[in-house]
Amino acid sequence: MSLFDGVGSGEHLLMLACNDLSGMTRGRAVPVRERDAYLQRGVGWVPADQALTPFDVIASPNPWGSTGDLRLKPDPAAEVRINLWPDVTPLQYALCDIIHTDGTPWDSCTRTYLRTALAELESETGLRLMAAFEHEFTLVGQEPPGPAFSLRAFRSEERLGNQIMAALEQAQQQPEMFLPEYGAGQFEVLCKPTAALAAADRAVFVRDICREVAARLGKRITFSPKLTPQGVGNGVHIHFSLWDRENRPVTYDPKGPGGLSQVAGRFAAGVVAHLPALCALTAPSVVSYLRLMPHHWSSAYTCLGHRNREAALRICPVEDRPGVDVSRQFNVEYRPADATACPYIALGALVRAGLDGIRRELAIPPLVNGDPSEMSEAERERAGAHRLPASLPEALSALEADATLRGGFSNDLLACYLSLKRTEMKVLDGLDPAAVCRRYAECY
Repeated sequence: MSLFDGVGSGEHLLMLACNDLSGMTRGRAVPVRERDAYLQRGVGWVPADQALTPFDVIASPNPWGSTGDLRLKPDPAAEVRINLWPDVTPLQYALCDIIHTDGTPWDSCTRTYLRTALAELESETGLRLMAAFEHEFTLVGQEPPGPAFSLRAFRSEERLGNQIMAALEQAQQQPEMFLPEYGAGQFEVLCKPTAALAAADRAVFVRDICREVAARLGKRITFSPKLTPQGVGNGVHIHFSLWDRENRPVTYDPKGPGGLSQVAGRFAAGVVAHLPALCALTAPSVVSYLRLMPHHWSSAYTCLGHRNREAALRICPVEDRPGVDVSRQFNVEYRPADATACPYIALGALVRAGLDGIRRELAIPPLVNGDPSEMSEAERERAGAHRLPASLPEALSALEADATLRGGFSNDLLACYLSLKRTEMKVLDGLDPAAVCRRYAECY
């Protein structure tokens, strides 16, 4: 079926969009009848738009100020159209690369940041990354639909769940599962793994499409990592595996620790080594650190675990009955992430950290199979389990001190990111934790 089959009569718009450093989808809409022309030339864009905080305050200083012009160049492979509701026009938009007016890549484009990291991984190692993002969200402003994980909760929101899955299917995003989660009114959405750039696109689509479906049903949802200081948090778990150029999986080795192959173990070791700085990019909000606490199953220590939900990096379970190919299922999950992060920056930073582990031939870290907070200080030291940053300022300091992750950014992109985050914190000055949670819940 064509993307445009079933278009109703009348005009509708196609939005050309990017996902910025705050993880917000922003762009400009054009008549869909002129789609082909705009796919070729794109639309104008402004450099300082990259400096927008989630609260719509432009970071100051930023590298561009009032000067400069760019283009949003859509990727036809990253276009979706959803037409489920007879009383509204279709939701149709395409994700874009940000380029200069002469067509060359802009070095502060988030999508280009990820694409560059993936190209380095493949050119140096011959490996490609497959990934999937698991998203949790919470219904806002209504009574909890039922107990955690329950049939009652699922059936109370069956229209929401069914329409989310139908919309993702229509958008060709390979939805896999919708489930009630642990928190009151909390649900999780999963899509199948795909190539890394498409996986990051998919993460953007999932967030936007879930919000669209909820709005059409008169509901509001939020992906914010914390709705209240003591409440259950929403996370984004990033699953990844390594594959060679012949599309053969190379993450699994039954003789390796936890089943990790040598190259996957080195990649994992790189991620663990860079975890403090990674948090600044994968858990990049003030409220992210209300979630990354011991005993929250969100991860609070720099460690690798086998099927351990308190580990920052978890080797995931697989179906291993006789006759099943474990190698094609085998994957690792990065847990200290949430939806205040830009998917392209989060995944690109993971790739750079893992590639550094391969370059340096780092040893696979010890497997931690309990709660690190319940271990003695000596046990944690032997396991290399150190506390993750406890605040956004702490994480930003770790990023500034990390030459590998810092070096993956252009000078302008890094300067913008640091200024944006510090501006974001200034906007929240003087608010108590509950008010801070409310501000983020409104944005995400």
